Amino acid sequence: MPADLIVTAKSVITVDKSMSRAEAVAIDSSTGKITAVGALADLQKDSPDAKVQNLGDSVILPGFVDAHNHPVMSGIVCMEPSFWIAPYVGFPSYDDVKKLFVKANAEQPAGAALMFQGLDRSLQGVGELSNADLDAFFPDRPVVVADNSGHEIYFNSAVITSLGWADNKPPADPEGSRFGRNADGTSNGRAYEVGAMLAVAGKVMAEAVPHPLLSAAKWLTSMAQNGVTMTSEHTYQSSMEKALIGLTMVPAAPIRISLYHMSTESDCGAAFVSPVPESMLKKNGIKLWADGSPWVGTIASTIAYLDNPTVVNAGITPGTHGEEMMNYSRAQIDAVIDAQGGNGHQFAFHCNGDIALDIVLDAFEYGLNKFNLVGTDHRWRVEHVGAARADQFARAASLGVGISMSPFQFIYWGDILDGTLFDSEVGAQWQRVGDAVKSGAVVSFHNDGSVSPSIPLLNLKSTVTRLTPSGKLHGPEQKVSLDEALRAQTINGAFHLKRDDESGSIEVGKFADFVILDTDPYEIDPANIDKIKVQGTWLAGKPVDVDAYLAQIESIDPSEHKDLHAVAISKPHNC
Repeated sequence: MPADLIVTAKSVITVDKSMSRAEAVAIDSSTGKITAVGALADLQKDSPDAKVQNLGDSVILPGFVDAHNHPVMSGIVCMEPSFWIAPYVGFPSYDDVKKLFVKANAEQPAGAALMFQGLDRSLQGVGELSNADLDAFFPDRPVVVADNSGHEIYFNSAVITSLGWADNKPPADPEGSRFGRNADGTSNGRAYEVGAMLAVAGKVMAEAVPHPLLSAAKWLTSMAQNGVTMTSEHTYQSSMEKALIGLTMVPAAPIRISLYHMSTESDCGAAFVSPVPESMLKKNGIKLWADGSPWVGTIASTIAYLDNPTVVNAGITPGTHGEEMMNYSRAQIDAVIDAQGGNGHQFAFHCNGDIALDIVLDAFEYGLNKFNLVGTDHRWRVEHVGAARADQFARAASLGVGISMSPFQFIYWGDILDGTLFDSEVGAQWQRVGDAVKSGAVVSFHNDGSVSPSIPLLNLKSTVTRLTPSGKLHGPEQKVSLDEALRAQTINGAFHLKRDDESGSIEVGKFADFVILDTDPYEIDPANIDKIKVQGTWLAGKPVDVDAYLAQIESIDPSEHKDLHAVAISKPHNC
């Protein structure tokens, strides 16, 4: 096929079945698709009129795929004007957080509401905050601080006053959630779970984040700047429809998005129709949460938490937290599968504990047999699987169930998982990527914003070396090869998003979605892979312009999305 553009570089790493190399890629700009891959001279011979763009010493790879993310919520709570205070984005201790509190109070306009996201009690060494704690820093402005687990928020007395609670006493607890109370019934500045959190934080967030769509766009641009060209909204709600259309229909949109509809919504099985081409925005399936988070002790697991100050500060009861941590009974899971399993939907199931994964695999086996899907290309998948065992991966592979793993759990919590949260026998093995790959299952990687920033190169480094950022080695038997890691971050992620026919590798007929690196990852010490610079991304044969994208989104009237703040609280980001 003729092309009008040929892109060449030091090397093209195709991530095709043979992990081949090429010198150049030919592109039909009218479709944004690849027409040929190979030697520059051959491509020029076939398309003599094509423009040749030489990227010099750069290396071209297929764009990275983050197979599980939450860009709408993550942008609202993490990106400016919100303050992201997670330990791995510059605030390793609570002392660092307190310094930011002082700085923000001094520099922000008097009385302006402020939003902080990502307090991590286990890593930052702090217990639950109260209104008295926050009043010491913010005596005169409404302030909300969100716990990184997504299950709890902290707020100051100015928020309590603005809510108009009589005698500073919270109203009756909403179903499935609660307000924190002092002995005399007054608020202690804490709210737990969605209903209570939304009642407290909704007004503050609306003031603190005046253009929520722009905040979501900032998250997508941060992903693009780290090499990502495809991701998901893994907690899609119908109330997000207008926002996601807005984020993907503007000309400079940088990332393709797949949607996973929360099973708790009555229309989770409904078709998704939009003016945006499916190549940019499509609905894949249904999302469910089997259990909770390792960082707050809500995983359904046979593994015992140790008894020490780190565990207690995180609000975790030492010991084993078993099946009682499940968010669904087996009967409830079966009911969802019964209702939706025969409609062609892909199920994506959050599982962290080994008990949770056993129950989900039992339910999947039931559903796959019921709907005669065994041996078909159903692409049902499980997410995170931090505490999974090797035999569970083998079982998943036998069922054709995909495994989307969370290297960030190992990267940011690996040092305390190993010997602090859990015995080393278990903690050192957390995120058993090696076992997962050996099982024969299709394995992808993700970052699950807002729990962690999307940095695929860091995922590659950690899974190839099993080194945490501190330089410590944990579970070296779980290392994988660079080939395997790259597949997990590209073509396998596209497979899990049901888009491997259009992206994920550099092959004829697929979109020209690239990440451009300044260094060949095969030519450096694996421990330095995260030092490689992303020089840019291409989508459909054109370089992504993040500045143009932000300008296009900023021009959209924010009042069109004034209710979007609610989705930033209603997502259980508990990974």
